[in-house]
Amino acid sequence: MVTVLYFARSAELAGLRSESVSVPQRITSLQLWEEIVKIHPRLAVIRDQVIFAVQQEYVFLGDQLLVLQTGDEVAIIPPISGG
Repeated sequence: MVTVLYFARSAELAGLRSESVSVPQRITSLQLWEEIVKIHPRLAVIRDQVIFAVQQEYVFLGDQLLVLQTGDEVAIIPPISGG
């Protein structure tokens, strides 16, 4: 179980700011994204813009292997506009 934190547009699309999600311990960042989209299909629209922060380290979607531990935090960070 990891804690998924949703920020900005991802929080709007998921309808919540955080939740616990059961995922395999060894998973690529892209597979992790796909698991989260299964739970919240509306997130699919930001796929090409989103990055993760796993334990506060940025991770781009792709083949990068993640080794997750129970209690790890995964933040979904879409682009944030501002001025």
